[in-house]
Amino acid sequence: MFNSIRRKLLAIYSDVSCAIARWKYQNNLPGLERSDRLILDALKRDGVYLTTLADLGLDSTTNLLKAAYQQLSQMEAANNEHLDEKWPQICTVTDLPEISAWATEKRLLNIIENYIGLPITFHGVHLRKDFPSENQFGTLLWHSDAEDRRIIKIFIYLNDVAENTGPFEYIPRSLTPSFSWKYLRLYYKLWQSRYMGINDEQVKAVIPKSAWKSCPGPAGTVIFVDTKNVLHHGTVRTEERSSLFFCYTANPPERPELCAQYWDDTFARPEFSPSLQPVEIPS
Repeated sequence: MFNSIRRKLLAIYSDVSCAIARWKYQNNLPGLERSDRLILDALKRDGVYLTTLADLGLDSTTNLLKAAYQQLSQMEAANNEHLDEKWPQICTVTDLPEISAWATEKRLLNIIENYIGLPITFHGVHLRKDFPSENQFGTLLWHSDAEDRRIIKIFIYLNDVAENTGPFEYIPRSLTPSFSWKYLRLYYKLWQSRYMGINDEQVKAVIPKSAWKSCPGPAGTVIFVDTKNVLHHGTVRTEERSSLFFCYTANPPERPELCAQYWDDTFARPEFSPSLQPVEIPS
């Protein structure tokens, strides 16, 4: 009992210290152009902003896509046809300079720093294949991530994503303000699951399906999301989906051990950087 109380008091102290640090740092936040402030405002309101690589217009996009599609073509075929639960195939591509160059574009970092409100760190990138599934498990369950108090992850679709491809789906944060009754009900269910995730039926009991926000889109769709403070999941699918996942937190994050997967050997890593030979990029 004593240890439990002590842990809770330390957690409260840590959260208060972080809030004070964020308040002190606000005058050091970089300036933003009007278009980028629209991204920031959407993140503050709902925790998600949907756009495209073309609309972002970053100079490093072409090299990013060449490297991503070349590495995607080199991933081994998954031997999972016999499995009921087909877990995603993940490759850590943080070491590929063409991908990291896009991830650390100053414009992106400025937007993310303004949202997190503290000096930030870029942890890395996963190249990910998600496979067809009839049932919810893993990240197909509704969940929130735990690396930090505020997290920005950027998802980029590498193929067209429609309903049958399993688009990203979320509950807008404006529908569940912190410590509102809906918020408490949802996160109590999540706590009951030991933060492993809850299914559609459990969410429907609190937030009607009509209020859920699905994010289909063509290849090149970009999703900014605070995966800590937005309840989200990938939806069940009948077709494979390929995407890039970028991860950013405050520096240091609350739980650095959870961020190591973006640069350590948890997942396969390319043995060498792609030479940027011509590859087919979906239009």
